Amino acid sequence: MSDDIKISIRNLYKIFGARPEDVLSIAQGGMHKSELLETHQHVLGLRDINVDMRAGHITVVMGLSGSGKSTLIRHINRLIEPTAGEIIVNGENVMDYDAERLRQVRRENMSMVFQKFALLPHRTVLENAATPLDVRGVARREYEAEARKWLNRVGLEGQDGQYPHQLSGGMQQRVGIARALTSNADIMLMDEAFSALDPLIRTDMQDLLLELQAELRKTVVFITHDLDEALKLADHLVILKDGEIIQQGEPQQILIKPNDPYIVDFISDINRARVLRARTVMRPVGDAPGAQVAGTVDVDDTLESVIARAQGDVSLTFAVMRKGETVGFLSMEDLVLALVPTAASEQGGLRSAS
Repeated sequence: MSDDIKISIRNLYKIFGARPEDVLSIAQGGMHKSELLETHQHVLGLRDINVDMRAGHITVVMGLSGSGKSTLIRHINRLIEPTAGEIIVNGENVMDYDAERLRQVRRENMSMVFQKFALLPHRTVLENAATPLDVRGVARREYEAEARKWLNRVGLEGQDGQYPHQLSGGMQQRVGIARALTSNADIMLMDEAFSALDPLIRTDMQDLLLELQAELRKTVVFITHDLDEALKLADHLVILKDGEIIQQGEPQQILIKPNDPYIVDFISDINRARVLRARTVMRPVGDAPGAQVAGTVDVDDTLESVIARAQGDVSLTFAVMRKGETVGFLSMEDLVLALVPTAASEQGGLRSAS
């Protein structure tokens, strides 16, 4: 898995209104969204956004309605023009692209999956999936095989001749994902891609995305308002509020160490046992426990599964393994502390290591 930065967003501002350039310096000086609207009648969409998105990883941007998350993702392919800032993709500033180069990037390097599916109703499933290659001028006999391959891969084998209205919502979104994969773009932008789906179908789509990601290692930017979805999918999590980044980082560490009351409130109802992993709560090898080790667990085992393994015995300690090597130790005492609210955990002396 590459640690290279695929997308780098630097000092990004977006102000909506009649004269955004006139109030840019005011926003740069620290004025926040509500005050800017009240005093200058301009809407602060994004304020001083700085994010690095690693190649082959899923970066999830989450926040409530109006937080700026959909505005942010549309800057990456310049569907929205920034008021100020840089968007660096593969080492190049997208802001320097002319119209022709920008069209090429959108067709070949970035694919997009939308919340509303955005399928063409008069075209078959196969034709919808093949749209990126069709737009590039690829002959039908060539693009059919590629589109069919990805339709089969997302579980739509035999649906080639159907039309969108004949499919369920989940199946329509599978077509949208197949279309994105047919483009062979190395960056996938997914804007609330699963939000319109029923809960069970949504879970299936999340699992499908993770399965495909394990195989293809795309650079995925995923927008959601759902914290459970964000925690399940994210390698890197960015939390927005009123157009500003409140906290970003590895999701497990945000759960353990929220740095803002807004995030503390946001995560208060999360089932921590189901989300937190052994690697997040374990002590390092050098901090070996005095108690006898009762067995082994994997670094990515959930605390819920470790509790089941311990059968309620809070005196046990487990060795935490990664690829056959001991990388830490997890005591049930530390595990229990990790399940209580953040302030109480800190008072109990919870240690964490990743």
